Amino acid sequence: MASWFRKRSTLETLAIEEEMESDIRFSRLAPASPLLKVSGVHRSFQVGGQRLDVLKGIAMELKPLQLVMLKGRSGSGKTTLLNLVGGLDQPNEGEILFQDHAFHLCSDDERTLIRRKEIGFIFQSYALMPLLSAWENVELALRMAGIPRSQWKERVKHCLDLVGLGKRMHHRPYELSGGEQQRVAIAKAIAHRPSLILADEPTAELDSQMGAQIMSVFRSMIATEQVTICMTTHDPTILEVADHVYEMVDGKFVS
Repeated sequence: MASWFRKRSTLETLAIEEEMESDIRFSRLAPASPLLKVSGVHRSFQVGGQRLDVLKGIAMELKPLQLVMLKGRSGSGKTTLLNLVGGLDQPNEGEILFQDHAFHLCSDDERTLIRRKEIGFIFQSYALMPLLSAWENVELALRMAGIPRSQWKERVKHCLDLVGLGKRMHHRPYELSGGEQQRVAIAKAIAHRPSLILADEPTAELDSQMGAQIMSVFRSMIATEQVTICMTTHDPTILEVADHVYEMVDGKFVS
């Protein structure tokens, strides 16, 4: 009898955990609750003995399932803001709340753990391992995120299929075009199922046709992967696909 009660308790516990996970997924997608909120953020650097103010009181929100663009010229502060949002840097002043947690107050180790679990990065330079195939590059991202090996094969195939590289998955970067390499980088970024993707000028090295294809992939990702995307750009031709655009000039947002 005691054994039965222990079994029943375990089943009830699993049910409660499933309900809690469902609540977490729902809260992640709830449109009224921002995934990330930036309030009064300032960032400055010491250059040649003088203070250079790069960000000057930034306030923004990233809502679930949105494609948000940071528009501005080179030097406007876009990449600095993206680094703060991704926990690669910390503000001098202000708050950054990620899933209602004070991201700006986290230690280096805590921010690293959050990045591994919840944030994916896409860099302008693709950041692929040159001697690894597309499949192996995505697999490496899963290994670094601590995903169980038993899940690798199915997840890698899904991610590469999603970005349209199902037939090129065993090619190395030098055998792929720039647009295909960027797609591998995207597959890497979403492999560990993050809630937020940060992309720094993901179309800057691509022609207009390839850029449009990448933006189409982003829209598909939002729907299928339930992810929010924040990207920087100075390309006016892709702004129309965004859900929201923040324009930056000299470290501030302008209307």
